[in-house]
Amino acid sequence: MLLTPGPTAVPPEVLEALSRPVLHHRSPDFKLLFGRVQERLRAVFETAGDVLVHTSSGTGAFESALVNLLSPGERVLAVSSGAFGERWQAMARALGCDVRELRYPWGAVPDATEIEHAAADSGATVAVLVHSETSTGVVLDLEACAAAARSAGALVVVDAISSLGAVPLRTDAWKLDVVVTGSQKALMTPPGLAFVAVGERAWAKSREATLPRFYWDWERARAAQAKDNTAFTPAVSTVVALDVALELLLGEGLERAFARHVALGRSARAGVKALGLELYSPDDDSAAVLTAALTPDGVDAVDLRLSLRDRFALTVAGGHGDIVDRLFRIGHIGYVDVFDVARALAAIEVLLGEAGREVEPGAGVAAALAAHENAAAV
Repeated sequence: MLLTPGPTAVPPEVLEALSRPVLHHRSPDFKLLFGRVQERLRAVFETAGDVLVHTSSGTGAFESALVNLLSPGERVLAVSSGAFGERWQAMARALGCDVRELRYPWGAVPDATEIEHAAADSGATVAVLVHSETSTGVVLDLEACAAAARSAGALVVVDAISSLGAVPLRTDAWKLDVVVTGSQKALMTPPGLAFVAVGERAWAKSREATLPRFYWDWERARAAQAKDNTAFTPAVSTVVALDVALELLLGEGLERAFARHVALGRSARAGVKALGLELYSPDDDSAAVLTAALTPDGVDAVDLRLSLRDRFALTVAGGHGDIVDRLFRIGHIGYVDVFDVARALAAIEVLLGEAGREVEPGAGVAAALAAHENAAAV
């Protein structure tokens, strides 16, 4: 069982779609399906604009955003509070941009006022924001932070790789210029596809940008997608699977999906605290994507994760940076329910007991189920 913040578990209907005979990507059948996928992606992104489809990881699609918006030496404000914010800083620097950092301690929540001041002081033309920092569990107030960067004159590029479909994100309503996500998170599809929603301000900026691009060329992708096709050979079977996954997500309804993730977050946090563990991710409803916790002294988080995998067939995520031996992360996005969370908590309880920690039997599972029931009743 996958309880990581990506890749995530895949519904059986999506797995079935993957097993179908491969379509030719220039066939009428694929064009019909791809046109429907584009419509469904726009619904999930909550945009009337273009959503470009790349066969790549989320990192690849994020690089597409930078090379289509920027020229060599152009100034970028990159906000970071964890591993992925730091990745985008490194990427922009590697592409030859003038990177100005607004760096927070890992686990801190970026502040809109500070972002506005940093964007204005730096004179950056583009600001990079991480909506859901997967390394820590922090989800920032994207509407406020994006408005702050935009008020200082910057285009807003959003890493929504682990947030889209799990927490509210209104591309058009919040005037987000570029939003990037991947197939393998809340969209409940295997890795291999990534998506970029591009607004009109970003299209205008891309026509002036001079960083080199070929595979990542947005205009090339847009021209092909206007004909319900792709510029290059896509991951065809993954597109077929995505079509089914999007149908499931939109059939549930985005607002219900958001509420489900909030309830799962409450459940996981209540269970973790009942086991006597310290939360690393925020203890509030913003932490709807994952729950990060610290092991007690003497309990190695790497050993705990390996035991969960080898003895209980449960895979949770590890930590980053200098607390890798203490941090583990339980993902609860996509195809996850409260009983999956409860199973993980029960297994963690067993391992803590074997490590000599006093844990009330069943406390984690009971707290998780009660918190979930209370959240569902609201």
